[in-house]
Amino acid sequence: MRLFERMEHYNVPGVSVAVINGGELEEEKGYGVRYSKGDLPIVSDTLFQAASISKPFTAIAALRLVQEGMLDLDRDVNEVLQSWKVPESVLTMEERVTLRRLLSHTAGLSVHGFAGYPVGEDIPTLLEILSGRLPANSESIRVELVPGSRFQYSGGGYVVLQQLLIDVTSKAFPNLMDELVLRPLGLRNSNFYQPLPSEQANRAAVGHNREGEPIIGGWHLYPELAAAGLWTTSTDLALFTIEVIQSIAGQSNKVLSGEMIQEMLTPLSGDEIWGFGMGFLHAGSGSAAHILMGGSNEGYRCKLVAFLENGLGAVVMTNGESGEDLCDEILRGIARLYRWPALQPVEKTIADIDPSILNSLAGDYVLADYPDFPIQISALGSRLILHTPVDGQKRGLYPESEFHFFSTVSTREYSFIRDAQGIVRTLEASGGGGQTLIARKVN
Repeated sequence: MRLFERMEHYNVPGVSVAVINGGELEEEKGYGVRYSKGDLPIVSDTLFQAASISKPFTAIAALRLVQEGMLDLDRDVNEVLQSWKVPESVLTMEERVTLRRLLSHTAGLSVHGFAGYPVGEDIPTLLEILSGRLPANSESIRVELVPGSRFQYSGGGYVVLQQLLIDVTSKAFPNLMDELVLRPLGLRNSNFYQPLPSEQANRAAVGHNREGEPIIGGWHLYPELAAAGLWTTSTDLALFTIEVIQSIAGQSNKVLSGEMIQEMLTPLSGDEIWGFGMGFLHAGSGSAAHILMGGSNEGYRCKLVAFLENGLGAVVMTNGESGEDLCDEILRGIARLYRWPALQPVEKTIADIDPSILNSLAGDYVLADYPDFPIQISALGSRLILHTPVDGQKRGLYPESEFHFFSTVSTREYSFIRDAQGIVRTLEASGGGGQTLIARKVN
């Protein structure tokens, strides 16, 4: 099926794709338009919001300061922060919030992500975001778990990191990122300005909602720069990724040494095939070992994948909220074409399952590691529908057997686990280069 048909299916007006082969940029191409009600095409310098792919950039900036002796990975950040402090509590009596833990989402901090601010609304200061004071639309950032006890994804932790870098250097964050990362890597089409200067705003793709309608004002603003504030192109993201690949191979050290990059990518949470390092998710082993990161801002979805041993990878950026599944489809197509050692599509056969069994699987589930991210399962005809209300995502799950399902938009597999009495108690989602997620059925 042609790409434009899939873009129309997902209500995504524009896509930019960059392919990495042999540790080099092989191809970059744009598809569709910047704005659904116009005809300006997606071209090589069209800017997209990178959302959470901002975090690896921030991580590299922080690690460069570590490399230069200005920061310590394992020092209590409250000893360095000047403008604001992480609130102390019984949870921080023995274990402290450190830079290493902030970077790897193991600091136990709150606030998963950020909604951004529509153009024209009041924009909070960094201190207002940290403290959860109006006009901030997110809760205060605080310690929820004993630091170092386990992984908990926290965009809030990267906002703390943003304040830390500002306090240490006495420089504005966009200028600091330009000095430490963007300029040394020659990323001329990348910046952390929110809002964008008018000249660059004229090159930006407009964000679109799930119905394909433009976001009012074009996009939301993200003062949470370290977590979600990067504007960039698929080409610049590919060049950034290539630097990581070449640093691991000892072929480049424009920003960090190979040793520091290796430490950055080493998983600090998870298991032997999945885990977060400092900025990137690391999955697989041997030749299938790869790093990946996705981004979700209002009106934008993007994904980055790179195999470290053989220099394969790709970046996909979209200006539509339904672009996540489209990114997965495009990446699977690239994986097949370039014979990636993982993430290639797999053919499945749909089984004929008794509707009563499907109905028994329906209900509400709660993730063990993410209690604020509920999952709703419902039966629809011969399949199940998985709905996550927090981000509005819905996807079909198709039966391979009575209690084992798959999705057509990712390589994840879904298994419903029964107790000794045959009653379904948990849902396990595994594969796809990601963490195995376990959700408990609550009704």
